[in-house]
Amino acid sequence: MKSPSRRARRMARHHRFAKGAPLNLVSLMDIFTILVFFLLVNSSSAPQLPSQKDLALPRSTATKVPRETLVLSITPNSVLLQGREIAKVQDLLVAEGEVFEPLKQALEQQKSNRQLQKISDASEGEAITIMGDENISYALLHKILATCQQANYTEIAFAAHQLAKPKG
Repeated sequence: MKSPSRRARRMARHHRFAKGAPLNLVSLMDIFTILVFFLLVNSSSAPQLPSQKDLALPRSTATKVPRETLVLSITPNSVLLQGREIAKVQDLLVAEGEVFEPLKQALEQQKSNRQLQKISDASEGEAITIMGDENISYALLHKILATCQQANYTEIAFAAHQLAKPKG
């Protein structure tokens, strides 16, 4: 039998040593560790309120951090509950009476749909955060507060931008 040529032996030797580099897991572990630390640092325990582009919140020096509640946003044009439009501001202003029925029904529906983590007394009211534009009228705010009270949302918080405390 004929022995393989020099070229065939060289190719066989080359293929035997050039099987490819093994996957380096150390560098992958480093990347995932950095990613985990990045996510841990950037995730905050404080609840984030939804942002509205056309909503200018008033300024406040309050230091208490808000808790997660139902969010009612009042923009210059519409009233939103958890990001869903309930009514136009003009409809709310021209409505008769202190209580605005479509908003009251939406609040009661949210209360019935909501899974409460704590068992609350029947006498205890629900909590709601109102994100109102700083230029809304008092008449509009009065109707919204009366409607919230009628729907048994008595723990009312107002969202505001926190101002820095003066040094000194």
